[in-house]
Amino acid sequence: MSTAAGPPIRPIAIIGGTGPAGMGLALRWARAGETIIIGSREVARARKAAAAVQERIGPEARVSGMENSAACAAADILVLTVPFEGQASLLKKLKPAMTDGSILIDATVPLAASVGGRASRTLGVWQGSAAQQAAELVPEEVSVVAAFHNLSADLMAGDEPLDCDVIVCSDDPDAAQLTRELAAKIPGVRPIDGGKLENARIVEQITALLIGLNFRHKGRAGIRITGLPPSAYR
Repeated sequence: MSTAAGPPIRPIAIIGGTGPAGMGLALRWARAGETIIIGSREVARARKAAAAVQERIGPEARVSGMENSAACAAADILVLTVPFEGQASLLKKLKPAMTDGSILIDATVPLAASVGGRASRTLGVWQGSAAQQAAELVPEEVSVVAAFHNLSADLMAGDEPLDCDVIVCSDDPDAAQLTRELAAKIPGVRPIDGGKLENARIVEQITALLIGLNFRHKGRAGIRITGLPPSAYR
C-alpha cells in the first residue's frame, strides 16, 4: 500500500543571519516549525549559529547553516538581514545564485551609524530606500519585499510574544502575502499591507525613530497601527 507524500518543505534562507536580527527571526520561525537555513560569509559561523538555535528549541528544530551563496541557492525564500553598508556588495555577489521566482525579503535599514554617523537618522538612498536599491540589484525574476524593519532584536531573541506590527511593502502581491503569513507566525506580531515597495522608505525611517526613542527612554519599543479594520491584519 502506498502513501501520498506531503507538500514539500519550503526552506527560508536568512542571508547574513548570524547577527541579532537574523538570529531572532531564525529562532522564531524555527520554533513555529519552519525549515531555516542560516547564511554567513563563513560556513563555520553559520553552523555555530544554527547549533545555537537548535539548542534553544530542541531536536525537532529544522535549522542548518551554510555559506551565503549556498544558502541562497538552496531556497527561494530569502531574508536579507545585513547592515546597509554591506547590502549592495553582497547582493551583487549573490545574484548568480538566486533562482528565478525567488522572493527576497529585505530588512535593511540605511542607518547613518552603518557608515560612522548616528543611528537615530537614516541616510538618503538614491533609489529611494534600501529595499528599492535591492530591487535594482537582484535579477528581474526575483520579487523584493520590504519587511521586519521595526522588530526589536532583543525581544526577538526571547521567548515572550511580541507587541508589534510588521508593515509589508512590495510591488508583488503574492510575495507580500507570503511575507505577511511568515510575520503572523511570530507570536504577538500583526502583519499589515503597507502598499507598494516605494513606501519602504517611510518604514525604514521609522526604525531610526524607534532607535532614538529606545535610547532616550531605555526601552525596546515597536510600533502598533490603530484604527484599521480586522481585515487589514490578514
